[in-house]
Amino acid sequence: METNNFKGSKEKDLLRRFGTVFLLLILAVLAFFLLRPFLIAILFGLILALVLHPFFTKINKRLNHKGWSAFLVVLLLAVLVFIPLWYFVPILVKQSIQIFVASQKMDLVTPLKHLFPSLFAYEQFSSEVGSVVYSFVTNLTNSVMNIFSNMILNFAKITLQILVALFVFFFALKDGKKLVEYLQSILPFSKEVERKLFTSSREITYSVLYGQVLLGIVQGIIAGIGFFAFGIPNALFLTILTALAGIFPIIGTAIVWVPVVIYLMISGFNLGPIVGVAIFGVLSSLMENFVKPIFVAHRTNLHSALVLLGMVGGLFMFGILGIIIGPLILAYLLIILEVYRNKKVPGLLTEKKN
Repeated sequence: METNNFKGSKEKDLLRRFGTVFLLLILAVLAFFLLRPFLIAILFGLILALVLHPFFTKINKRLNHKGWSAFLVVLLLAVLVFIPLWYFVPILVKQSIQIFVASQKMDLVTPLKHLFPSLFAYEQFSSEVGSVVYSFVTNLTNSVMNIFSNMILNFAKITLQILVALFVFFFALKDGKKLVEYLQSILPFSKEVERKLFTSSREITYSVLYGQVLLGIVQGIIAGIGFFAFGIPNALFLTILTALAGIFPIIGTAIVWVPVVIYLMISGFNLGPIVGVAIFGVLSSLMENFVKPIFVAHRTNLHSALVLLGMVGGLFMFGILGIIIGPLILAYLLIILEVYRNKKVPGLLTEKKN
């Protein structure tokens, strides 16, 4: 009799556990679909909180109030981002339209004929090259224009996403310690493994943001100085394009400034602007060798191939923010795998520094 009662109690306990897990899975799936429209904004807000937490800590030491300190950090970030956007976005849209219109009238084949007369001796080859070049330029400018038109059409949605990101950013700063403690309480790892996991995650995040994103912005600014200083048309558009190219590893800023130099040569510009843009372009490309070691010093340096794959995949999956989120998702996955293997250093993620 006692044995039957014991078996019945065990079965009830097992059934209760399965029921709890099943209910938890259902609620987790429902919560995912509930938050899915704002998933990117939530992730971005959490990343911002992680990056700016040291700054928040310094302000909180002075104010001694987490709420006001977090609010001040959010306000400063909003001012630093939105005021330049308010000024530069109309200029950027105008220059994009100018480039789109100019690309429809641009004749790139004739200058190429003068540079490579032997290659363009055959009329069929010349017409094929002209068709390919025209198709490439048209598709590129159409893609850029589609991005801007989508931003205008989805203005309300984008505004809501920004507000959600700022909301998450504020509370992640204010209650970040509680959030970390809660995550540690539900993770099925030992304290040592948890410490490795959080330390590696923080270092990888800094490596991506400082070693790639901030580096690309610095490279774009340096190349942009050359564009503006020598009066290159649509300099702001080219500067932003260079910064985006600089963010992607392996590709680099040369993919923008080299075609600009070639365009200046075949368009008959004076030697001064050609040499000047080339010098600033080379400087922007060399910045990776000098600035990146400073940004990621004493931190885990994420492998370039992993960053590139994450950025390209993230761009297709999440849009422009995928440039940041994509590599981090891959990195966090591999960090957990490395921690699971009980390795002290996530060697698969990193590349050796020369």
